[in-house]
Amino acid sequence: MLTENTLETLRSLKLHGMAQALEHQRETPDTHALAFEERFGLLVDRERLYRHNGRYRGLLRKARLKVAQACVEDISYKPGRGLEKSQIAALADGAWIERGQNLLITGPTGSGKTWIACALAHQACRQGLQGRYWRVPRLFEEIRTAHGDGSYLKLLKRLAKAPVLILDDWGLIGLSTQDRADLLEILDDRLNVRSTVLCSQLPVDKWHAYLGEPTLADAILDRLVHHSHRIELRTGGDSLRKSLGLSNAPPSPAAPPEAKPRK
Repeated sequence: MLTENTLETLRSLKLHGMAQALEHQRETPDTHALAFEERFGLLVDRERLYRHNGRYRGLLRKARLKVAQACVEDISYKPGRGLEKSQIAALADGAWIERGQNLLITGPTGSGKTWIACALAHQACRQGLQGRYWRVPRLFEEIRTAHGDGSYLKLLKRLAKAPVLILDDWGLIGLSTQDRADLLEILDDRLNVRSTVLCSQLPVDKWHAYLGEPTLADAILDRLVHHSHRIELRTGGDSLRKSLGLSNAPPSPAAPPEAKPRK
């Protein structure tokens, strides 16, 4: 009865990890021989892991990644892709995010740009950092709506806060002068303090021409390109989208692996 009261108290205090660990200890005779300090330490460790995993799942949900199950462990390094394990390993460490550096991923359709961007954002969620995925056409639709209903500044603040902001399908649509000005505002808020990931079919040396107006193009690219990491992909054969079964429908959601606290 005393243990049941303790379990109820732990749950009422939202110490669900400790409650689960205590139930496990009751059902595991081997733990009964441990000293009090050892058993209590196991309870605290389980609570810490429970909270870490809860935060991780919440960050992954809020990131709204197009490929939620993408993770760095599953990235393909098959010959011909132009992808180096050492570069991905360095990016997976997360130091570039802490330094507010950008990542530019270019390559033809089906080369895996979105997958890699989502995998790195997923990795950031594991490390307790917030990510956010946007397709560029959808983002500018949202911004135009925000201009109309008065929520523009609120949206800018949301975009400025995410440690990792993925802008996918960069270069697919033409941008108006207002779109360029809005993009400059977003990038200026994030300069050197937050990381932006751009995925584009256009090579970086074509971006200035794509943006059009030289003055705004210079300002935008100055905030994007300098001190950025680059991944230039090739298809290396068949489209990865085709091989992954992503050509006609978005991927079905899959449960992410349990995260472990970062050491």
